[in-house]
Amino acid sequence: MKSWPNERDLTIGFAHAAYQLGAEFATRGRAAASFEVRTLDELKARAPEADVIVVSGLWRNELIATCPKLRFVQSISAGTDQFDKPAFAEAGIRLASAQGGNERAVAEHAMALILGLNRQIHLARDNQVAKFWRPMIGERGRREDELGGKTLVIVGLGRIGLRLAALASAFGLRVIGVRRQPRREPNVDVVVTPDHLHEVLAEADLVALTCPLTPETEGLIGKDALAAMRPGSFLINVARGRVVDEQALLAALASGHLAGAGLDCFHDEPLPPESPFWTLPNVIATPHSAGETRAYETNVVDILLDNLSRLSRGEVVLRNQIV
Repeated sequence: MKSWPNERDLTIGFAHAAYQLGAEFATRGRAAASFEVRTLDELKARAPEADVIVVSGLWRNELIATCPKLRFVQSISAGTDQFDKPAFAEAGIRLASAQGGNERAVAEHAMALILGLNRQIHLARDNQVAKFWRPMIGERGRREDELGGKTLVIVGLGRIGLRLAALASAFGLRVIGVRRQPRREPNVDVVVTPDHLHEVLAEADLVALTCPLTPETEGLIGKDALAAMRPGSFLINVARGRVVDEQALLAALASGHLAGAGLDCFHDEPLPPESPFWTLPNVIATPHSAGETRAYETNVVDILLDNLSRLSRGEVVLRNQIV
């Protein structure tokens, strides 16, 4: 690994289209120099100056070859599928995620989507825009629903999944968790391994995806998995878009096999104007904003500073270490 410089000799680059990470860092009174960029072109131009880059969606792996000073990349997000880990290791560049920085926010967002779909808040908002006072509904199957006693399957029992389980338990939901290494967890009634996924999907009124995107999870919720889901159930995705086969999901929503979906992430982002997801009445779509809160910059910079301190002390293990 490259030797670690004194903090006063460090240059840290913050790269994000919207987050005010540079401003947050400036409040911490640190000796390191810093700059902030908002676009990929700006990042490409200034990245060679940096010893540390704090980045997520703007990252491109070809930057490794143009950044001779680069020693550490702190991901702004919990997901790190955009980073070429073997290339980082070969170049001697450390990589850490921001896992835990938004676990509360993403779990709360998932719960909001669950509540919104069951209470038909999206339809109420449409009616509000149309100035339409919906009458009482005689057909019981079309009414809003209650959560108590229903079954939620959470695919991915990391920090976000476990926090969602706690929220769901408070609403009286039975929780089934899916994870590679099953063990008892608070607020989770049953834990199964992925090879039992289709079995528990058949029990679910709601399925929430909180797993990372990996070769094993890409396309995990495809035609067969959707067919295994209970008719009239809901799918919630606060993971990554490519965990779901979007064409299979559209077919399941159009056929009525699924009652609806709450989707925070998609294959193509921003969601293209021609996407059918914009106009489906049984879909709540949010712009990959589940992890976004007023506290996010504070949380990410806290993780960054922890890792900078570890690196300065010559420690091998980083917080949320990836490489």
